[in-house]
Amino acid sequence: MNAPLPEVASLLKKLADLIRPTLTPDTALVGIHTGGAWVAAELHRMLKPALPLGTLDISFYRDDFSRIGLHPQVKPSAIPFVVENQPIILIDDVLHTGRTVRAAMNELFDYGRPSAISLAVLVDRGGHELPIRPDFCGLALEINPQQNVQLHRNEQGQLSLTIA
Repeated sequence: MNAPLPEVASLLKKLADLIRPTLTPDTALVGIHTGGAWVAAELHRMLKPALPLGTLDISFYRDDFSRIGLHPQVKPSAIPFVVENQPIILIDDVLHTGRTVRAAMNELFDYGRPSAISLAVLVDRGGHELPIRPDFCGLALEINPQQNVQLHRNEQGQLSLTIA
């Protein structure tokens, strides 16, 4: 991709504007560690939903866990609300194959059966291997399969995107 990537702040605003009309008092936001949790925290701050923010670490739910083992920075999942019959907006930074989202949904169902799950992603970079597509998307890209879109957070907490 030759054009510069948009600022994360503008993508977050776009996502918040897309999500806002769909929020109900019982909608919960759940971010996938690590980048999705960062995006979810910003969206939670912007949207101010009634329920606290939830986070998932899908390390044990990955379909490649037996090959790659435990990630050295496993974080605990935190779902501080009842999942049963709640509408959930699952949030990730970058959607690629769909396997991370599948793993997150598997873990989420261990907490209960949501009434619905919507998916919000900062960037959809294409290359899907599963029938998983975002309901809310800040930016859709088509990049080479060898490239990766990465979300970074600096010491001040500011988010930025790069393609490597």
